[in-house]
Amino acid sequence: MKKKIIVLFILIAQIATVSAQNYKFGKVSKEELEEKFHPIDSTADASYLYKYRRSYFNYSDTQGFQLITEIHQRIKIYTKEGFEYATKSINYYNPDSGERESVNSIKGYTFYLKNGKVEKEKLSKDGIFQEKINEYNSRKKITMSKIIEGCVLELKYTIVSPYPTSIEDVEFQKSIPIKKLKSQIEFPEYYTFKTIAKGYYSVPMTNTSKGSKIGNTNFRTEIFNFEDENIPALKNNEAYVANINNYRGGVKFELAQTNFISIGGDFKNYSNSWETVSKQIFKSTSFGSELDKSSYYKDDLEKILANNTTDQDKIGAIFEFVKSQVKWNGFYGKYAEKGVRAAYKENTGNVADINLMLTSMLRSAGLEANPVLVSSRGNGVPLFPTLNGFDYVISIVQFPDNSYVLLDATELYSLPNVLPVRALNWDGRIVTKDGTSSWVKLSSTKHAIEDNMMMVKISDDLIVEGLIRTKYENLNALNFRKNYNHIKEEELIKDYEENNNIETEEFKILNQEDIYKDIVRNVKFSSEDLIEQIGNKLYIEPNLFLTKRENPFKLAERKYPVDFATAWRDINRVSIEIPEGYTVEKLPESLAIALPNNLGVFKYQVSQNGNKVKSLSILEFNSAMIPSEYYAYLKDFYSKLVKKQTEKIVLIKS
Repeated sequence: MKKKIIVLFILIAQIATVSAQNYKFGKVSKEELEEKFHPIDSTADASYLYKYRRSYFNYSDTQGFQLITEIHQRIKIYTKEGFEYATKSINYYNPDSGERESVNSIKGYTFYLKNGKVEKEKLSKDGIFQEKINEYNSRKKITMSKIIEGCVLELKYTIVSPYPTSIEDVEFQKSIPIKKLKSQIEFPEYYTFKTIAKGYYSVPMTNTSKGSKIGNTNFRTEIFNFEDENIPALKNNEAYVANINNYRGGVKFELAQTNFISIGGDFKNYSNSWETVSKQIFKSTSFGSELDKSSYYKDDLEKILANNTTDQDKIGAIFEFVKSQVKWNGFYGKYAEKGVRAAYKENTGNVADINLMLTSMLRSAGLEANPVLVSSRGNGVPLFPTLNGFDYVISIVQFPDNSYVLLDATELYSLPNVLPVRALNWDGRIVTKDGTSSWVKLSSTKHAIEDNMMMVKISDDLIVEGLIRTKYENLNALNFRKNYNHIKEEELIKDYEENNNIETEEFKILNQEDIYKDIVRNVKFSSEDLIEQIGNKLYIEPNLFLTKRENPFKLAERKYPVDFATAWRDINRVSIEIPEGYTVEKLPESLAIALPNNLGVFKYQVSQNGNKVKSLSILEFNSAMIPSEYYAYLKDFYSKLVKKQTEKIVLIKS
């Protein structure tokens, strides 16, 4: 009880300190510098002492409304691991031509104690760098100096954007705690935005308004205020979390309408349903119009169709042709960047260039093909109707029996109905020729499979010698090719040996380039470390180096769903030849367990057949996503799995 009172006292004292703190720029206190650790989260390497943002609209006769965002951050560094927060990167839109954003008025200080006195180091011009990311985006990189444990960093800057309707989300949580948060977003009455809460942490919002004036025109400005204290860090310490930003507390601002009638303009409604969003995207000249262009590929398509007459053959041939004809430039986008004609001619384009082209060619071949709008995994899950909810597009071919094929020609190693992980994010929105739309599941019914078959024997000097054949199917094959096809064999062998604690004598990978065949890896190996000898007994894990020895789910509770990206299956078949002079004393008992609602299953069996011990292990998940309410079941499921797989065969010398 006494301990609880002390903790409560500390917390109250901390809150009182936060409330009384002076956050004027350049006024860092000695008490802030003397603080050795965060009073609520002692594991934090750094924390925001103050995080301020104000976004508002400014009007000029030459440029109209601009969006101005002012940032003020004060960061405490507790440990050397926190030094990374001394570098700040600000990405902004800076195309080679057209209207640009800018980052201005950068000011910063590093505060530290010297002989008990507060000293400060001003951010120099040498600490500010500008990098060109690509033809559309740039980055301002700010590096503070005089960084030591215990120092406090203070930074101010302003972002000016000619795109007033693109409001960056208000984020309540970061990867480190926040002692004081204050955000203020202001809109003139001509713009109406929807506010949508997201994530697992909320902050109180107050809504007020004030009178504003441009020349002789009076109007109202709506103000949204968010203010909170002692916000915990958003820690990405859970396994299988696709995009932590999906769960970050905050508020999104989505343009609902513009109304300039009072000043001689017009009224316009924006996205208010997924159907409206889809139609708006479809009407864009960089989307729907691109699907109608076909003359540029006419001759090539005739050659393709001359040798491919069935629907499946047409799909496969056109799919592979587009992949070989146009290389992906690494840019996402639901709108064509170059335009399909230019991308075809220049042999490169963004996601939309490639997959809108693919859709058009499939249609010209007489197939029922449509584009599918997707939110990539990095973009998060679109939980409400928004134009910004989609940043990717793939293609679908539908058949009269309601079956379909999903295609993404940006990925060299993808197959029909085997999309790259970046595109596997819940549902996509099919957009038909008339602009109507409907949802389609992106996750494949095909399990990503890893199938291992191992045969080993134990020599007289207790060295394990064997062969293992591993087959990768579907998404596992795609990922293998993507991750390893560019790596030299020597490096592959080295990694394989180190990861499995073995020595290889032969190492061969088959079908690396033939994507319509499974990846097969054949390895001849030996190891001195797979058997434990105690007295006259040998102890062997039935799955040898394929054993799962650790439960990836360690937390007592979990807020977020478990995201595997796809359904998957691991199969291990192992045969161990009993060495001469030994007999089986004990074998692990069989086990079969399942998760509720057929989400997953684990089957395990070890048996003796003559002079061989054989084991069969099957781990299967039938859903790409396991909801958080099943976490306790999943954690227990894996605990039993690990316990069973680490049980050993016991051989005794006869």
